[in-house]
Amino acid sequence: MISVVINTYNAEQYLKKVLESVKGFDEIVICDMESTDSTLEIAKEYGCKTVCFPKREYTIVEPARNFAIQNASHEWVLVVDADEIVPPTLKEYLYNIISDNTSDIHGIYIPRRNYFMGTFMHSLYPDYILRFFKKDCVDWPPIIHVQPNVVGKVIYAPKNAETSFEHLANDTISTRLKKTDIYTDNECIKKANKHYGTLAFLFRPTHRFIKSYFIKGGFRDGIPGFIYACLDAMYQIIMMGKLKEQYQAHTI
Repeated sequence: MISVVINTYNAEQYLKKVLESVKGFDEIVICDMESTDSTLEIAKEYGCKTVCFPKREYTIVEPARNFAIQNASHEWVLVVDADEIVPPTLKEYLYNIISDNTSDIHGIYIPRRNYFMGTFMHSLYPDYILRFFKKDCVDWPPIIHVQPNVVGKVIYAPKNAETSFEHLANDTISTRLKKTDIYTDNECIKKANKHYGTLAFLFRPTHRFIKSYFIKGGFRDGIPGFIYACLDAMYQIIMMGKLKEQYQAHTI
């Protein structure tokens, strides 16, 4: 049996579509961080089990992950974001895996399809994320953009649209810029002891652009792919700039 765990905060925009896609699983757990919109009403409408994690000053979801997972009732847990669709073929694939009594698998990386400026992003696919695992084998560090730690054998689901999460968030440039500000603030907490010199300000953004646009195939996405690669490079500059700013503030 599988529990679907969804962390939420003011997630009404896509939540009904997400819940429609997972309503055939054995349990749906909504772990809400004190939403002020209709998130909890939607969860009640779909008969979800709901638990609350205090919002406090958190701007990221990771601090609530372990709490949400431990509130699941079943051995296997599928973590789904409140803007991700689970296609029927992926559900079938996961149930086939756990029905194999000879399997020694403890976790599965699942591919995800991402969009930007209305364009499917080749440079962000398959974007494998570790979201399916045995409940008692996982620990999720409360740090931005980290994968959970799973004790045991971990495999990758097939790379195709039928077994991939569909990411409904279709970021605009404005949304991406807002996320960059929030994410880099949290990135600075994770990298508080890092000190980047002048060469890093040249190398890291350049490397990110080359990786996104050329190596990962962003050039296939036209102008959106080019803009995304530039924003990816800018992310590095902003993150390092904030760290430098903090360092100077403490040394004055």
